[in-house]
Amino acid sequence: MKISVVSSILADFSLEESLKYLSGLGVEQFELGVGGYPGKAHADALILHKDKAAREKLMETFQKYNMSISALAVHGNCVHPNREIAAKFEADFEAACILGGQLGIDRIVTFSGCPGSDKSAQLPAWVTCAWPPDYQQSLEYQWNEVLIPYWKKATAFAKDCGISRIALEMHPGFCVYNPATCLRLRAAAGELIGANVDPSHLFWQGMDILEVIRELSQAGALYYFHAKDTQMLEHSVRCNGVLDTTSFTQIKDRAWTFRTLGYGHDALLWKQIFSMLKIFGYDDTISIEHEDGLMSPKEGLEKAIRFVKEGIITADNSNMWWA
Repeated sequence: MKISVVSSILADFSLEESLKYLSGLGVEQFELGVGGYPGKAHADALILHKDKAAREKLMETFQKYNMSISALAVHGNCVHPNREIAAKFEADFEAACILGGQLGIDRIVTFSGCPGSDKSAQLPAWVTCAWPPDYQQSLEYQWNEVLIPYWKKATAFAKDCGISRIALEMHPGFCVYNPATCLRLRAAAGELIGANVDPSHLFWQGMDILEVIRELSQAGALYYFHAKDTQMLEHSVRCNGVLDTTSFTQIKDRAWTFRTLGYGHDALLWKQIFSMLKIFGYDDTISIEHEDGLMSPKEGLEKAIRFVKEGIITADNSNMWWA
């Protein structure tokens, strides 16, 4: 397993400053945001895929600090009902696929997206319940008329560019938010579709991360892993449940909040999570994401790096003498 860091954490620093800093902390990889929600602070796929000299300079900077790119991040909503918004996300996604092929990076991290409730909608509509029957009609439209057709086209484009893994971050607010929805889209759109498992979005939904890893791994669909934690604020959960639209800035009033690793769930659970990944064959990137409202980016990131270093498994055991 290798440690990576989500680049948006260091958006206030240049690429060279970021890589120098991370290399000094023992980090080996960087999850490079190239468009969409992760932004373009360090790299812009729309520019880079048309500029060979800029691509060469980019890779020289990574080589200078003995770092590699774990994935290209281009999270967005390419099925947004506002076509102007969708088109911008789609342009970034397609440029990221082209750039990945040019750089020899075959993994893209993104969102599934979420359409509107119907053809006349202008805003996304995330459906969270089965009744009244209007919601089933919305789901039928979203999945069969928008989401599946889009991803069939998008996976074909990505494959032609040399991309072999599209790791969809299972994220509430989008159509793929748990293993069942990820596997549904994979069954419809093909095996380029897989999961980016970010426990921070799954803990508060009530999922057991060990079971999530098992389910996705057995389907051959675990493509990436984000290391981020969530703290449940039980007084709010007991009173109002886990669905929460309170601003992330009002931590004391929320049911849950994102935390640096170890501040939501203990080290034992995280070590079991890392072990379960290895048990089921994911001996790959652990990409640290920091969105802890109680800590500065650098404090939270450095604590998380130390935590992951202690918990991950970096070498196979080739001498199981007791077996």
